[in-house]
Amino acid sequence: MGSSKWMRIIPVAFVMYMLAYVDRINVGILMPYMQEDLHFNASAAGDIAGIFFIGYLIFQIPGGILAAKWSARKVIFILMILWGVCATLAGFVQTEGQLKLVRFALGVAEGGVWPAVLVLLANWFTIKERARANAFWMACLPVSAMLMAPLSGVLLKYFEWKTVLILQGLPPILWAFVWYALVKDKPSDATWMKSKEKETLLLDLEKEQRGNVESEGYLAAFKNKTVWGLVVMYFLWMTGFYGYTLWVPSVVGTISKDSVTVGWLTAIPFTFALIGMLLNSYWSDKRMNRIQHVAIPLIIAAISMVAGQFVSSPVLQLVLLSITAIGVYAPYGPLWAIPTAIIPAGVVGAALGLQNAIGNLGGYNGPKFFGVLKDATGNYHAGFYFLATALVLAAVMTYVLGKNLNTEKPTAVPAKKNHSA
Repeated sequence: MGSSKWMRIIPVAFVMYMLAYVDRINVGILMPYMQEDLHFNASAAGDIAGIFFIGYLIFQIPGGILAAKWSARKVIFILMILWGVCATLAGFVQTEGQLKLVRFALGVAEGGVWPAVLVLLANWFTIKERARANAFWMACLPVSAMLMAPLSGVLLKYFEWKTVLILQGLPPILWAFVWYALVKDKPSDATWMKSKEKETLLLDLEKEQRGNVESEGYLAAFKNKTVWGLVVMYFLWMTGFYGYTLWVPSVVGTISKDSVTVGWLTAIPFTFALIGMLLNSYWSDKRMNRIQHVAIPLIIAAISMVAGQFVSSPVLQLVLLSITAIGVYAPYGPLWAIPTAIIPAGVVGAALGLQNAIGNLGGYNGPKFFGVLKDATGNYHAGFYFLATALVLAAVMTYVLGKNLNTEKPTAVPAKKNHSA
């Protein structure tokens, strides 16, 4: 298979979602400045960081349906404009309530992007290629944090936090037009592909689609206990993941008060996260083992979180924060290979939608309760114990799901029609 689609689709999607992730997590490094200016406590800070995920839930399923039935390219283009506007408006807020409202709207706008990209990649990459395509695309998550932290630190040296939000909100609006110009919904629309490459790809995709099992819809997914096990596991993981991701800059801020230094130091754990994410995914594929490569990193992250509460050395704190970052990011690759292995083929599409939509509410749960515990105790210890507990429970749930992986081998039973909810 030729490489033109890899060079055309993946880099543009990578930059697109990297910008989305920057606008999602930049409040972490800006939070101390927001709190000082708008006078709110750590519990409210958790709300501001996490309310994004309440909005994120709303457009998850509709976004995927609209992308499949209309155009993933156009859906993402529109949503990029909308989230860029919302991210920019965050720089004009005057109150805590206005900031929460804008963050909620940002979540709604970004919520449809993930499922729309999955639809787009399914139109361009065969099943054998899709794992690599997803891995290359999702690598943008730690890369975003790596770049965002030092960039925000440098900008804070010269501008106030509101101006930084505006400057970071404008790129998605500009990139939306690059996206629209370079990306097409299907290979048949691509004038830049060689005819032979296009014909081969379309033939391969057509063969796969003939063997597809018709989706039984969301009602069938709602009734499946294994699906809810995945939802709970993902919710617990996201509780620890976003609790860590959105609060780590504040923790690093206790090491140094200089914004540039904080930015560079914050980038260190996420650099290790990227390395760990790629190596763990590669090792998981090589061993064809998913459960251990999800659960063990989560346990390691939980242990390093707890250990970090008993050290005072800034160097040791940074080492433990880096180990934690590896642990919370490493499961990304192997985790998304689990649902297709333990859920019947007719249910898996809806199951993935529910897992991502409802499970991401952990992104509210983690930052919120971390902030509440920070207010109640006056330090970060209890918050990290809470996040560590969530990660351990996620690991336990992964092993429980692993029993299904070993004993239940779903067959592609043709689905009944008219079961969509």
